[in-house]
Amino acid sequence: MIKANKDFPNRPFENGPIQDVVVKKLGKFLDDRGWLCELWRNDELSDPEYTPVMSYLSLTEPLTQRGPHEHEDQADLFCFIGPGNFKLVLWDNRPDSPTFWQKMTLYVGIDNPASVLIPMGVVHAYKCISQTSMGAVINLPNSLYAGENKKGPVDEVRHEEDPNTPFVV
Repeated sequence: MIKANKDFPNRPFENGPIQDVVVKKLGKFLDDRGWLCELWRNDELSDPEYTPVMSYLSLTEPLTQRGPHEHEDQADLFCFIGPGNFKLVLWDNRPDSPTFWQKMTLYVGIDNPASVLIPMGVVHAYKCISQTSMGAVINLPNSLYAGENKKGPVDEVRHEEDPNTPFVV
């Protein structure tokens, strides 16, 4: 499902944390063979609703942006461990949330490894701010892209295609 042009509040965003967004600093364990980083552990999951059901890796060209978009029934668990650094911007677009219309900006990646759990209804966009190298992002969403056997609808509300969107990085 790809749609845009919701009715947006006629007020500016407030900066600050967004309820239900979980940011976790990731540690890299180094030795003479290289490094290892745990991205997700079932015993650290705060809410079973967010249990991942698939994973993917994407590479983003330098100075390139993905989003903004949101999901109605999907949560994303993005892992930014490098290579590359990103500016990640989140907007709470859930009218029933106490942080509705909050905006949150994070800088994550090789210089600040982190995982970020983004619940459904939170608009998100990220830009690879590395000048010369692509940036890698791993995602562990809690629903299958395009449903079982890729035969269902795509759960995306694509604000990047709306010239009047208030969600600007």
